[in-house]
Amino acid sequence: MIVVTAIAQKQQMKLLIEDQFQFARQQYKILAKNVSPTLMPKTYYQQSGKIETSNTKWWCSGFFPGSLLYIYEYTGDTAILSEAKRRLNILEKEKHFTGNHDLGFMMFCSFGNAYRILKDPSYRKTIDTAAASLSTRYRPNAQVIQSWNANKKWGGPVIIDNMMNLELLNWVSDNGGDQKFKEIAIKHADQTLKNHFRPDYSSYHVIDYDMNTGEVVKKETAQGAADDSAWSRGQGWGLYGYVMMFRATQDKRYLNQAKNIANFIINHPNLPKDKIPYWDFNAPTIPDPKTYRDASAAAIIASALLELGQYTNKQERNQYVGIAEKMLTSLSTAAYRAKLGENGGFLLMHSTGSLPGNSEVDVPLTYADYYYLEALLRYKNWYL
Repeated sequence: MIVVTAIAQKQQMKLLIEDQFQFARQQYKILAKNVSPTLMPKTYYQQSGKIETSNTKWWCSGFFPGSLLYIYEYTGDTAILSEAKRRLNILEKEKHFTGNHDLGFMMFCSFGNAYRILKDPSYRKTIDTAAASLSTRYRPNAQVIQSWNANKKWGGPVIIDNMMNLELLNWVSDNGGDQKFKEIAIKHADQTLKNHFRPDYSSYHVIDYDMNTGEVVKKETAQGAADDSAWSRGQGWGLYGYVMMFRATQDKRYLNQAKNIANFIINHPNLPKDKIPYWDFNAPTIPDPKTYRDASAAAIIASALLELGQYTNKQERNQYVGIAEKMLTSLSTAAYRAKLGENGGFLLMHSTGSLPGNSEVDVPLTYADYYYLEALLRYKNWYL
């Protein structure tokens, strides 16, 4: 009976993944038509019926071409590939960008996937240059990559999101590039492990460093409910980041950290039954059902849990994959996934960018779609 159930479950997931990619194939052609060829999509506002776009310097600029590439990888649709290449062409110049830490999001989610799938050597050069640009933000005295430039609130801010950008550095070092990039990634991961986490393995959002001495000045938030709250997407960034760092180094400290973060998330009393997190695990309005969810956090966490399951024993793997499966199943229902032609062309609804900043609240977000597609592909490649 158990074997039959497992086979049936796999078949169900296979059909779900097929349905989502065929939907994405159609929906993203609509999104592409809705966005100028010189810009990138950010979000869509239901009330006004307007799509918000960005230039290529925006931190999310790599997610649309990255999503197109995932859709092409699954479907083989050459029209989708052509659109991805058009967007890569306008993004390519940002390989020199040094204004913040987001080069990994911008250039590896896009050109990293493009090179992996297409093996075009020009894409490889772009990735190498982007890693060199990101490395300019490394502050040797503090042994961290500075996320944002100094501002009125913080002198040397480092956010948990920064863990995601280390994959670019690791990949370049591991594929014939300068070894200093990986050394930087490891030092940053170690400092983040030391300073960003609480005893329960939840993460602060912003650590403000004195970049001359490495001293921690403040531990605060920019997008969470409070300085000491567990902002949901931030927990996802931390989980994903340490799973990726274990893959890159085989350092068991990173694997243990990832497991501890995962256990914090999946055992949290405020994680809803459908496993789509509220925007903050400590949002003051929980358990009010009107409390905003964050589909982007669910997509990131699901993708990370699926990879974490690759590095753990059977019992742990079953738990992590089971939660990811539930998240993906929930995201694929009408409660979170748009109908064809709606939602401006985005796939998922109900993400939360920054509630404290009243920015991108209860809307689609380009990175929610990206990590949703990535998680679906990971499930297909690893567990079917």
